[in-house]
Amino acid sequence: MMKRTLFPLAAMTVLIASSAFAETINFKADLTGASEVPPVNTAGKGSLTAAYDTASKRLSWKGTVSGLTGDANAAHFHGPAEPGKNAGVLVPAPGVKSGAFEGSATLTDDQAKPLMAGQTYFNIHTAANPQGEVRGQVTR
Repeated sequence: MMKRTLFPLAAMTVLIASSAFAETINFKADLTGASEVPPVNTAGKGSLTAAYDTASKRLSWKGTVSGLTGDANAAHFHGPAEPGKNAGVLVPAPGVKSGAFEGSATLTDDQAKPLMAGQTYFNIHTAANPQGEVRGQVTR
């Protein structure tokens, strides 16, 4: 009878211990033309907040952008890249338009690694600035 009691107790301890390691990490970015590489002269500006759940590997974000030279035609998280460096697309952010936007994606370990290391930036592309009109380094 003692063995039956210990097994459920042991299983519950493992579940509690596993969930103790789950964490939600918050990020932010200020989006400006001056942060683009090379810098872009624009009245565009914006902000981004994001949260990464280490257990589900879900990245959720919200932001706003205004003053762009035209409609946003793409937006992405890029990396790995330090400030002042360019990198390829890590995570697309569809649906970004002028004003408020939000989205989410489940990351792979390879996508999460540069995010956690501060080597990710978010940028918004327009027809006038196809390489990006506003950009911000994503930091904790």
